[in-house]
Amino acid sequence: MEFLYEYGLFFAKVITFVIAVIAIIAAIAGAAHKQKHKKGELDITDLSEQFDDVEHHMTEHLLSKEEFKQHEKELKKQQKLQEKADKNSEKETKHRLFVVDFKGSIDAREVNSLREEISAILAVANKDDEVFVRLESGGGMVHGYGLASSQLDRVRQQGIPLTASVDKVAASGGYMMACVADKIISAPFAILGSIGVIAQIPNFNKLLKKSNIEFEQLTAGEYKRTLTMFGENTDKGREKFVEELEETHLLFKEFVSEHRPSLDIAKVATGEHWFGLKAKELGLVDDIQTSDDYLLQASKERKVIAIKYEVKKGLAEKFGKAASVSVENVVNKLWQNNRIFPS
Repeated sequence: MEFLYEYGLFFAKVITFVIAVIAIIAAIAGAAHKQKHKKGELDITDLSEQFDDVEHHMTEHLLSKEEFKQHEKELKKQQKLQEKADKNSEKETKHRLFVVDFKGSIDAREVNSLREEISAILAVANKDDEVFVRLESGGGMVHGYGLASSQLDRVRQQGIPLTASVDKVAASGGYMMACVADKIISAPFAILGSIGVIAQIPNFNKLLKKSNIEFEQLTAGEYKRTLTMFGENTDKGREKFVEELEETHLLFKEFVSEHRPSLDIAKVATGEHWFGLKAKELGLVDDIQTSDDYLLQASKERKVIAIKYEVKKGLAEKFGKAASVSVENVVNKLWQNNRIFPS
């Protein structure tokens, strides 16, 4: 009886707390839903200025006061000479390098920000500028990454040079995006490739049958649903599903071949992935270099500007995330304080 009492008390505490939190979240979410949708904002950062500040700060600490004063004089002298040269050559501004970041999730929902960033860049960029994309993604849904690739292709269609950088991973859908670029650079041990298609779903049909639970699924069209999680799958359905995967893989290979025609597509489109050094040998990337080195070098000749589109989280979203963490912490605490097994 003591066992049941302890368990019942623990369960009652958890349920009461969870219901209370859900009620509060629902109330805030309802209020937030009535508010007008707030559009995001562009965050523009002058990376060239940041690089200069770091260099100036390091130089100041490494040199003596006299040496630093002399360095400053030489720097100002060079700046005046450069300004005079620019004026004589009627050069108004440096060419610009626009930097965007894409850290992709499975559904590539980050494409919503990417489209805004690309649109903003195309509104001011010209053919003397360059767009630099720092990519990080292991891939995901075909339609999501297809749209993300199309957003990058907008840059190339305008005749603006596009460079993709991979410091960690650009596999599957991530590489689909990278291959659109005129040039791909990669860190030595970044992961690239995985030009293949995968689909996996669990099937609970045997478990349902064992529990005497019937599952019905009604469709119009022979192949409206080829495989199902709860129904009994057939060989015919599996064959059709594999056929669809093969068709998707073919489109993927054609897409990569179109943008990187020098690739031996039969050799690299096996679903395998490679580290940057090997990827360069295979032609998947053009140069081995980190994004940091590329941008630092570029800042000597170009004005480097980072563009980021962000939508600020509302009160309901912030509270919901905090509440979910709180629920997990409290449940764990309650479980430890009322555990039914001996310690």
